[in-house]
Amino acid sequence: MGDPAAQALCAALRDRDWRAARDVLVTVTDPDDQAFCMYAAGRVPDVQEWIGEWADAEPRSTLPLLVRGTHAVHWAWQARGSASASRTREEQFREFHRRLTFAENLLDEVAGRDADDTTARAFLVTAARGRQVGRDEAHRRFAEVVARHPWHRLAHAQMLQYRCAKWFGSDEEMFDFARTAAAKAPAASGLAHLVASAHLEIWLRLRSGEDNRYLQQAEVRAEVRAAADHSVRHPQHGRYAGWPTPHNMFAMAFAVGGDHAAAAEQFRTIGDQVTELPWAYAGNPVRVFRKWRGKVTDSVA
Repeated sequence: MGDPAAQALCAALRDRDWRAARDVLVTVTDPDDQAFCMYAAGRVPDVQEWIGEWADAEPRSTLPLLVRGTHAVHWAWQARGSASASRTREEQFREFHRRLTFAENLLDEVAGRDADDTTARAFLVTAARGRQVGRDEAHRRFAEVVARHPWHRLAHAQMLQYRCAKWFGSDEEMFDFARTAAAKAPAASGLAHLVASAHLEIWLRLRSGEDNRYLQQAEVRAEVRAAADHSVRHPQHGRYAGWPTPHNMFAMAFAVGGDHAAAAEQFRTIGDQVTELPWAYAGNPVRVFRKWRGKVTDSVA
């Protein structure tokens, strides 16, 4: 997403240069920025093959454990794959849980050694879904993050997923969480985009035809507009690590919902910074993004 620190970290990890990775991370002190860097680094292949060298070289540092643990969360989901549970093989589930347990042990160690840490705790919120932990434990993990950084972007996005009906919640819980966060969070946090994300979750579940009509309802469009006014369209909402994500969420919600003037504004801001989600919900993310951008541009020209 064009973030220089995340790009430098990923380059260092691809080169298997833990010293360069360390030098990047010691400069990233903002909790949201650090979480974004780790989220990006999770996509770098083969890190688990060599990252132990860093931990052995600097046993007093929590940074190698943090990189290894956060990366292992994505590594675990790679083992599971993206298919539905009914189409996922038993051996994939076993490897998924083995890797996720490995990740949690590392993240727990970081949290135990660093009382102020938020990144390990945020990734424990992500792991909560895969480990199928109970509601009390999932909420405890989330509370540990927001007690240290109230508007943590990654933790909120992951807790929204936990509260979705497709995981361990319901539509009512999902919207209550999204709307409460949107009402309380400062516009600069961008967390009001959780409202758009929640509506896209409903859209994703509906049958073809019904899905678009849902987003085109007047009350849905009005709520998405209000959420945008308190985040991506607010003057205090600037560019931070991961800033394209909320803009892409609103672009899709506006475009599919028929609010093309609002969508066009988001597409102009995004430029070519297309994100995998939410566009991958409808197929190849780049093709879907281009299709809707072209349709919106033609309609407002």
